[in-house]
Amino acid sequence: MSRRIVVVAAGLTVPSSTRLLADQLAEATSAQVSARGESVELEFVEVRELAAELASFMVTGGIPSPRLTALRESVASADGLIAVTPVFNGSYSGLFKMLVDALDKDSLTGTPVLIAATAGSARHSLVLDHALRPLFAYLRAVVVPTGVFAATEDFGSHGLADRITRAAAELAAAVLTQGAYAVGGFAPDLAARPRRTSGTQVEPEVTPFGELLRGHSGTD
Repeated sequence: MSRRIVVVAAGLTVPSSTRLLADQLAEATSAQVSARGESVELEFVEVRELAAELASFMVTGGIPSPRLTALRESVASADGLIAVTPVFNGSYSGLFKMLVDALDKDSLTGTPVLIAATAGSARHSLVLDHALRPLFAYLRAVVVPTGVFAATEDFGSHGLADRITRAAAELAAAVLTQGAYAVGGFAPDLAARPRRTSGTQVEPEVTPFGELLRGHSGTD
């Protein structure tokens, strides 16, 4: 069974150090999954390409464009998520938060997530534990223990490479074992996976409006 991991890169420039880190994390995770005899499909999301649609979503009361609808469904059905943001004023970027706000509140329930951030200075490294980890914990995602922070001087260093490898191994293990995957050769118990919703489909059981008003006299 092939796994699918969505890779979110919230960089604003081309080229972007944020996208570079996202690529390295995705490649390392793919290698870790393959080393366990499984296959993985990577889906990349450049948040800056959705900027106008995210702004429209926010000011129209939550009406998504077709592309944003597809993204919401993709995230809700993914086996894992890699989320990488630049650091602005000590926290994740506003554009990154707009994307998270556009997701359904239950779309990441139980989803293994690898968090990462880039910045010009190592002084921003606490953003992982003080901003990103609480954000995804609120969404009931399963954040892997190792987060990856990369300042400008970290790129190309052995320390960053080691952190990437460790985080990728943790994400790969979480993705392959969620919902009773890889249990002694038994088939995966898909029913054991947490229920996730994209927020783009109407629930099948909808009470008719007339029934809701049954017995109401029409007076306050």
